[in-house]
Amino acid sequence: MRNRWVPAFLGVLMIAALLAGCDTANSSSPSPTTNAGSGSIVSASPTAASATAKPTAVPKPANPELILATTTSTQDSGLLDVLIPLFEKQTGYQVKTIAVGSGQAMTMGERGEADVLLVHAPDSEKTFMAAGHGTQRLLVMHNDFVIVGPPADPVKIKGTKSAIEALQKIFQAKAVFISRGDNSGTDQLEKKLWKAANLAPADQSWYQETGQGMGATLNVASEKGAYTITDRATFLATKKNLSLDFMVEGDQVLLNIYHVITVNPKKSEKINSVGAKAFADFMVSADTQAVIASFGVDKYGQALFFADAGKPDNS
Repeated sequence: MRNRWVPAFLGVLMIAALLAGCDTANSSSPSPTTNAGSGSIVSASPTAASATAKPTAVPKPANPELILATTTSTQDSGLLDVLIPLFEKQTGYQVKTIAVGSGQAMTMGERGEADVLLVHAPDSEKTFMAAGHGTQRLLVMHNDFVIVGPPADPVKIKGTKSAIEALQKIFQAKAVFISRGDNSGTDQLEKKLWKAANLAPADQSWYQETGQGMGATLNVASEKGAYTITDRATFLATKKNLSLDFMVEGDQVLLNIYHVITVNPKKSEKINSVGAKAFADFMVSADTQAVIASFGVDKYGQALFFADAGKPDNS
């Protein structure tokens, strides 16, 4: 009687062992789970928890406040609206942007009132660096200047290949010309062209100065049906609100080159030299240069600036 139960007892033990082995295998590997919201199968994995982990916070700089003095074209074109948030997110700095003419921006640097400059007046920049006001000057990008005017084009300069020839015709016709008159990079270029044409329009009644930035000067020119010189980026960014058209473009003398300059910390004990270097490095980094190169393409069908960091710089 006792011997008859032994095989049965052994069979029960073998089944129990098999069941225990299955439970162990199931617990050692992830099993699919059902997404309660969609009914779809979601595979559990060790990385599921890490996927929801918060990104590491950017360490806050010891001195997070940074003052950038820049030409108005980088502001009016909308470029800085893209670049500054990227820089702040990547570095933890908080940028105070002061958009003035390049001449005024360099004056601020000379006085120790700005940490870093983004300007487009090469001749003045060289003077600035030679005087020891800056520690580093790096090529960032370029675009070009253009002469714009009323669609009717009373002087008939549209399509003229030479900017100097166009200015000579404006001078002879005494057509209203609006100048920034603010010692900005644009203003310096304009004055240089008049000088190259051996003309002095400053005392002429048709030659009028605004003393304002590019956007404001374009508005005045539009209202008065006048001619003016502008950087291409600002004109394209504001053209829909203006009664102005392209007149002269493509002349080599209209090249518009931008540099970033770090201000010499000896100018003031308040200069944030570490932050200035961080911004300069950011502007010439490969990622930022890619953003600059593509800026404006989706909206205007053409880039507003051409990335130049790392290229030979003779300007």
